[in-house]
Amino acid sequence: MPLDWFKLSLQLNKFPINRAQKILLEIQEIPEENYSDFISEKRKEIVEYHLKNNSFYKNFFGKKEFSSWNEVPVMAKTDLQQRLQKRLSKGFSKSTAYVGKTSGSSGTPFIFAKDKFAHALSWAGFENRYQWHDIDLNKSLQARFYGIPLDFYGNIHERIKDRISLRRRFPIFDLSEQKMEKFLKRFQNSNFSYINGYTSAVLLFAKFLDHKNLILKDVCPSLKLCIVTSERLFEEDKGLMEKVFGVPVVNEYGASEVGLIAFENEENQWVVNTEDLFVEILDENNNSVPNGTEGRIVITSLFNKAHPIIRYDIGDSGIFSEKSTVKKPILEKLIGRTNDIAKLPDGKVVPGLTFYYVTKSIIEDNGSIKEFVINQNTPDSFKIEYVSQTDFSENQKQKILQAIEIYVGKNLRVVFERKDKLKRSKSGKLKQFTSDL
Repeated sequence: MPLDWFKLSLQLNKFPINRAQKILLEIQEIPEENYSDFISEKRKEIVEYHLKNNSFYKNFFGKKEFSSWNEVPVMAKTDLQQRLQKRLSKGFSKSTAYVGKTSGSSGTPFIFAKDKFAHALSWAGFENRYQWHDIDLNKSLQARFYGIPLDFYGNIHERIKDRISLRRRFPIFDLSEQKMEKFLKRFQNSNFSYINGYTSAVLLFAKFLDHKNLILKDVCPSLKLCIVTSERLFEEDKGLMEKVFGVPVVNEYGASEVGLIAFENEENQWVVNTEDLFVEILDENNNSVPNGTEGRIVITSLFNKAHPIIRYDIGDSGIFSEKSTVKKPILEKLIGRTNDIAKLPDGKVVPGLTFYYVTKSIIEDNGSIKEFVINQNTPDSFKIEYVSQTDFSENQKQKILQAIEIYVGKNLRVVFERKDKLKRSKSGKLKQFTSDL
């Protein structure tokens, strides 16, 4: 009997995936007319749990008890930029919870925690959505267009995880023609079922194939699907990808701190996850907007007891379709989440999201670095603007320069500038990487 790799990898890390899958099915069976009650009950439960067991949240909440949902304060990422130890609920520690770092793609990074059941439930959700498109996380081989930590231990850790999770990594730190040729060879020699990766990186690969007049499914007949994530997918880019890959392209919207937010079904509807999240679209006064109206995306993690993620403003804007229901909201549009690419003097092309790996290596858990943006001024010069309680020390600068050398390229000039605040787009979104080229 073949091994269920996905399940095994979660069980080895003591994530209760069987229980999570059972609960997920129970939630999915709740009829539409009772769903509103289920959501209300879960929201109230998680707020009351954290008011009782989490001193950080009690202070943040500012009241003794929960009375109505509209009075629950909205959390910004900056509210969570303090030591994780201070934000953990009673009975949880860094070693008993799942601990991760946000991508910082919004330029506001922090460290978060999820209890093991909440993390397993997130993964059960991903597995369920992938099955919509005939992808089995236990058996389907993934071509993964992501970065990878380049420090020795981080690299080994990710590669082991990739092996167990049936993922093969296509590192995105160099997307030059020569690298793309190597990527193509790997598709010729492997039975990949699907591609999963950052939109900008997958798009560059699609343009490379288009230039060569190749259809990827002819080269790799086992390919069934392409899933893009982390950045906005434009319609014309989707058309190009579907043409050159020869398979459907679907949109995934997620964030490490909350898991899966929305996933595209076979009818091209971006279905919002209502099983373990409550997703709201709010105006600037924190009131819900009617379906069809743009607002800020605010998310509550209904099961995370280790750390409160309650009415959390994720930094994106969106619109719910007028066809949305309580159980099945449909995300009509996601605004924001685009990143430029960096072009270096030696011809190397690097997606803006690469800088996430640079900054991830220096995000400390004391929350002193509040925000940062990186701008490419000329092919070999970059400027890092940051908001921090103190200037970067020489040691911090050296760490960043080393990370840039490893992930981006050598012989690049970098200027650091500390600011009181950073310039934002009209939507209030911070674009972490921009290029003047």
